[in-house]
Amino acid sequence: MKALRDWRARIDAIDAKLLRLLSERARCALEIGSEKAANGAPVRDAARERAVLERAQRENPGPLSDRAVARVFGTIVEECRKAQSGAGGKPEA
Repeated sequence: MKALRDWRARIDAIDAKLLRLLSERARCALEIGSEKAANGAPVRDAARERAVLERAQRENPGPLSDRAVARVFGTIVEECRKAQSGAGGKPEA
């Protein structure tokens, strides 16, 4: 049986991976923000954001609820949108 410290070490390693993936996602969002700015498109794309949340819920393997997954991904999308706004994209309509 794993000790508490072993489980916590595993969580710490997973958290480090999550941070790397979130940073990679944000860098992609910044590139998208640059494209949107170059084309005069608004930063927020509500249809795309809905599709991201729906896909996350559909592909959710658990044990988190779909609602919890939607909240987590909603926050990720919101923070990436903020990063896009700071990259020269148009403010939200």
